[in-house]
Amino acid sequence: MVKNKIALLLSALLLATPLFADEGMWMLPDLKKQNEVAMMELGLQIPIENIYNPDGLSIKDAIVHFGRGCTGEVISAQGLVMTNHHCGYGAIQKLSSVENDYLTNGFWAMDRSQELPCVGLTVTFIEQILEVTDYVTKQLANDNDTDTDGMNYLSPSYLATVAEKFAKDENIAMNKGTLLELKPFYGGNKYYLFIKKEYSDIRMVGAPPSSIGKFGADTDNWMWPRHTGDFSLFRIYADAQGEPADYTPNNTPLQVKKHLTISMGGIREKDFAFVMGFPGRNWRYMISDEVEERMQTTNFMRQNIREARQQVLMEEMLKDPAVRIHYASIYASSANYWKNAIGMNEGLIKLKVLDTKRKQQEELLAWGKAKGDDSYQQAFDQIRAIVAQRKDDVYHQQAIAEALITGIGLHIPATRNLVNALKKDGTIEEEKEKLIKAADAYFNTLAYPEVAKKVMKTMMSKYAEYISPRNRIGIYQAIETRFNSSTDAFVDACFSQSIFGSRSNFDKFIKRPTVKRIEQDWLVLLSYSIVDGQIRIAKDLQEANANYNTAHKVWVRGMMDMREAAGQPIYPDANSTLRLTYGKVSPYEPADGVVFDYYTTLQGVMEKEDPDNFEFIVPAKLKELYLAKDFGRYALPTGEMPVNFIIDSDNTGGNSGSPVINGKGQLIGCGFDRNYEGLTGDIAFRPSSQRAVCVDIRYILFIIDKFAGAGHIIEELTIAE
Repeated sequence: MVKNKIALLLSALLLATPLFADEGMWMLPDLKKQNEVAMMELGLQIPIENIYNPDGLSIKDAIVHFGRGCTGEVISAQGLVMTNHHCGYGAIQKLSSVENDYLTNGFWAMDRSQELPCVGLTVTFIEQILEVTDYVTKQLANDNDTDTDGMNYLSPSYLATVAEKFAKDENIAMNKGTLLELKPFYGGNKYYLFIKKEYSDIRMVGAPPSSIGKFGADTDNWMWPRHTGDFSLFRIYADAQGEPADYTPNNTPLQVKKHLTISMGGIREKDFAFVMGFPGRNWRYMISDEVEERMQTTNFMRQNIREARQQVLMEEMLKDPAVRIHYASIYASSANYWKNAIGMNEGLIKLKVLDTKRKQQEELLAWGKAKGDDSYQQAFDQIRAIVAQRKDDVYHQQAIAEALITGIGLHIPATRNLVNALKKDGTIEEEKEKLIKAADAYFNTLAYPEVAKKVMKTMMSKYAEYISPRNRIGIYQAIETRFNSSTDAFVDACFSQSIFGSRSNFDKFIKRPTVKRIEQDWLVLLSYSIVDGQIRIAKDLQEANANYNTAHKVWVRGMMDMREAAGQPIYPDANSTLRLTYGKVSPYEPADGVVFDYYTTLQGVMEKEDPDNFEFIVPAKLKELYLAKDFGRYALPTGEMPVNFIIDSDNTGGNSGSPVINGKGQLIGCGFDRNYEGLTGDIAFRPSSQRAVCVDIRYILFIIDKFAGAGHIIEELTIAE
């Protein structure tokens, strides 16, 4: 009787809340079992083994983690990698100067000798993906006596030691550049080990000017329709044996095992497409209370604090080209998730996501009750209680992070070792040299102190606006007593008096350093106060978060069991590991009477042109090509030049730069954004409204060939007509 009741309930749940086949950030080892049939029905024309083959080469081997935060794809046998312009933006900015402004003017290496080394940039291949749940479970049991806080199952440091032990036990070769990454999935219910190979000699090959690669800037960010050529090109270099190596002129382009074939066939509505990449984070297994917490803490602080900071930065950037170049990457990074936070909160309300979450959690609770299992109810009740308990601390934690750490952006060098050396009356020369080196790097970031001062004044004031006096970090007591509660006066003192306020202050101090000078330094005291505030909150949250993680693991296990019992495929939350998503080229209707088509053309670029607005400047060469209709073989059959298109696949941050691949396994575009209506997708996916925004590969080739005149790059690609 109980079994029949459960079966009827499962049938009702399956009908009430279907998990769409194209929803999900799927693990590659699960594709054969979970997704092959659905993908074939939608239009996949190649075997799953061509996408992911644990025993041979596949498309997976041409997908790379670009700079540890974005995705890239290998598009030639000579190690040429394509990603987004905004993913390469930091490297482009570092290589730019007022004399060589690659952000404004673009950059194209006309031969290999002109390709520019990008210090600190890495490209990482995934060589193997192994499910090691049983192995990790045994290790956790063996080490249970030493697991003092019960958190080994999620601890990155503990899992790193398990990964090393597994590699040793399984005789996995740890060659040059080999990295191991063992991560928990489904709240710690499963574990996968990623064996990776990282290359560090990466050189810039090509980047369009920002008027193409960043066309529309903040106004168009997270919006559709888009008209942005958001791509850039880099090349992987290796030593004579093809192994990872630090930069040297003797390195040569990596001869890769696999690169993607490019399709010139274009796209049509309802065409199947899939995306492979490294989505950063999403939270599909949140309960409704957690969604409200996210809206009122993280999103609230991102919106209000970043907006204030960006206003200051933009005002200063528009005054001086050198300031613009210096702050370009910082501003772009800040603005990206500022607008994301706004759109997500708006969408969560408009789409009634809280109601959706409540319905999902009620279904799991009912399923557990029907089974006679109250563990899900207990986990749910505990999560709710913890969220209520930690709300104020999370709110404060986000205020510190957004205003005083990211917002101020001054990473004060550590002075504690020098203080200890001075107190011991021992030799201090070694510690002085270390501090001088750290100060050199610090003052390079403080290239425009007057701008930094204005930003800091705004951020100190914003933090005080949102946090009551009795809860603020300790430095605000000194501001109250010594500066009559004026954060502006405190900031002025920091820059005029602190040893880190100016290079001259530091140089004077380092000649005759004293403990008193360091311990009374305003910027040093501020940095200590920020850290103390973080530690205090972390201690307050430690027990709550440990209990949360335990309850969350049970809750996610319940979701997994319920979906498996209903015959539904399942997927874990994104965590910057390689995933596949799929869907169709699809228009959508954001509001009553409004229909957005699935592609845009160069005509739209010209219609948006505004020579008085830096976001919508159109390069003269691009206008010439447009007026002459000189699109070459890259045009549509209608004679128009395609620019962007959308697909209804699941994606999030980290998917930037991901290859968009057709049913034949050929590259048709490069994913770079989401639509505004789809920003709720990090929490709840809605196929009717969520879209991935992509650059059409034909527009990319057109810019490389016709706009940049870099036909030699086209020649090294594999292109299928």
